[in-house]
Order: sequence, then C-alpha cells, then structure tokens
Amino acid sequence: MKQILEGSHAVSEAVRRARVGVVSAYPITPQTHIVEALADLCSSGAMAARFLCVESEHSAMAAVIGAASTGVRAFTATSSQGLAYMHELLHWASGARLPIVMAVVNRALAPGWNIWADQSDSLSQRDTGWIQLYCEDGQEVHDTTLQAFCLAERVSLPVMVVLDAFFLSHTYEPVEVATQAAVDRFLPALEPRFKLDVKAPYALGQMASPAVYMEMRHSIQTGMDHALILFDEIERDFQKTFQRAYGALDAVACEDAEIVLVVSGTVASTCRLVVSALREQGQRVGLLKIKLFRPFPAVAVRQALSRAAKVAVIDRNFSFGASGIFAQEVKAALYDTGTGPQVYSYIAGLGGRDITTALLERIYWATRDADQPERASVWMDLNTGAGPTHAGPTEDEK
Repeated sequence: MKQILEGSHAVSEAVRRARVGVVSAYPITPQTHIVEALADLCSSGAMAARFLCVESEHSAMAAVIGAASTGVRAFTATSSQGLAYMHELLHWASGARLPIVMAVVNRALAPGWNIWADQSDSLSQRDTGWIQLYCEDGQEVHDTTLQAFCLAERVSLPVMVVLDAFFLSHTYEPVEVATQAAVDRFLPALEPRFKLDVKAPYALGQMASPAVYMEMRHSIQTGMDHALILFDEIERDFQKTFQRAYGALDAVACEDAEIVLVVSGTVASTCRLVVSALREQGQRVGLLKIKLFRPFPAVAVRQALSRAAKVAVIDRNFSFGASGIFAQEVKAALYDTGTGPQVYSYIAGLGGRDITTALLERIYWATRDADQPERASVWMDLNTGAGPTHAGPTEDEK
C-alpha cells in the first residue's frame, strides 16, 4: 500500500509492522517524529507494545537493553547529543549480544548547536559493536528497518538504521508500506537464544576475567563477519517477498568508469543525477553508494573499484586529525591491492550545508584534473574560499 510519508514515519510504520514489544525514547530533534508516531500508536492500541517514557537517552537505551534481555523485540531512536549520551550503554548492548534496532537521524554534534544533517554522530560510534546501515530515501528507510530486525536477531547484534536529518527525516515522498501479512512472513516472532527468565534464573553482564574477555570480544567480531554473509541472504529473502533490494553497495556505471564517486545517504540521489549528466558529456564516471558501513564490505568495495583509476570519496563527516571517515575505510580496503586507484577525500555538507549537483560536478572535474591527491582531505565550499574551483570541461572537450 503506497502512502505519502516523511522519512521519520517510514521508520515508524516499519516498527509497527515488525510487532515490536517495547519502545523507549527521549525526544530530540530531528528524530522526535519517529517516536511521537509510535507513542500515538501505542496509546491508541493500534500497536500492541509498551512505550516507556524516560528522562534521558541514556535511560532510553538502558530500558531497551532490559527489554531485549528478557527476549522482547525492542526499538529506540535518537540523534546527535542523544546518541553521544548513550555511548556507554551502546557497548553494553553489543557486548550482551542483544538484537536491538535503533534509528539514528544524523545530526551535527555541538558546539555550536546545530540540528541539521551530519554523519559525525553515528560514525563516532563505529567501534561500539553496532551494525550500521545508511539509507538514501524513504522507501529504503522503511525496508531497511524491517531488514534490521531480521539481521539483528540472526546474528545477535544491535543495528543502527541511519538517515539524514531533514533531507530525509522530514521530507515527504511516496513509500510502499508493507502489509502486516507480508511482514509476518518475512520477519517471524522473535525466538531469543537466551533471555532473563524468573523460572530459570541466571545473571547477565557479570565480571569477565582476562581468561574469557578476549573470547567475548572475538565473539562479537565473529557476529560481524557472519552479518556480512547474512546481509545478502536477508536481502534476497526480502526481495522475494517485496520485490525490492538495495545491496550492501550500489555500483552504478562502474564497469568502465575511470573515476568513481563514493557516497552514502541522501547524497547518493544527487550523485545519480550528476553521473547521468556527466555520462551524457562522454565522461567515464561511476557511482558507488555504501549502505553497509559496519561491518565494512571491504572485499566488495575492492571489486567495485578495481577498474577505476581514481576514486573521489565525499564525506559528510570528519575524523579530526585524520580525514573523512568513509575515505579512511575505502583506503584501507584498497591498501593491499598493489595497483589500486588513487583515493581523493572531500569533506562537504557538514552541519546541513547543501551538497548540490554543481558541487559534485566540481569534485569530479577537480579529481580528473589532479595528478595526485592534494592533501588528506579537501574541505569544499568553506567561507575562506578553500577547495578546488575547476568549473567544468575545457573548450576542446566542449
């Protein structure tokens, strides 16, 4: 059934149909619309779930950890400072191997206070043991939320479904909302591998000595490795039921591309237009959208970029003292390929600044013209005027 939904409600409708048993959240812009809708559904009885109102994001994560520990399907959502406040408990969720799903609406971190899109909040949590999935549009948000519950419960690890603030969370578009019967076929009732039970009591999260701690961490990594394999399997199952699939990566026109633009999130939609326009000009350019960030699909990235001479990674984030975070991952994936492409790192769109078709075209031409990367990362459209200024093809090329 097709509905006109904002991205936030695409999440809510998927959570409703996933038959979640407990929702807990603390409101923070711009994720609030997700849990407002869920609170209304729980209050009206349209959703048979317990909605827990708490005093902070730290408590929201504690609440869903408690629910998941008893074998209940659990969900929460947050953004920015709220996610940062959860940081301590994110480790507890993954360390306990709990299949929690959380929507993270990407928002810049303070200071200064900024409520607009920026991936630094979710990417700053990349080492917490959570699977991370980045979405491009409302349909992908809806579908990925359903897939996230399936993946989390198959590998016993928590999953973040990540979407850009406002560009996606507050933008309305047509979304094919899954029927309850179809979701029930795809996502069966949760059967936890272990849970707290008063009839068979035991303790969770106890002291771990040096004799067992490394093995516990290795178990999380094994789960991540398994998630790489299961992700494709779950997508195939989803496609059989709903006739839609996205892939851990989406490679567009990469077969003969000399330069590939690497993006994630809503920037991918803008980049598709740019690649199409440049192709019409005779430019051999491709697009690689990275959806699955943790675990990082390094082998698939190497394969997708194997024929390119140059790669331009556009990051809506930055690791201070290093470079764009997706660029770091791409470089690491290509490191031992011997003759892999040069990787150019560009920083754009921080704090909600627009990443336009004109900006992406400038990035393409600057990458094509450069003999080698200018520096670790080039910051685009700073008010100081920094960044490449090549405007397009030469007169001969025209």
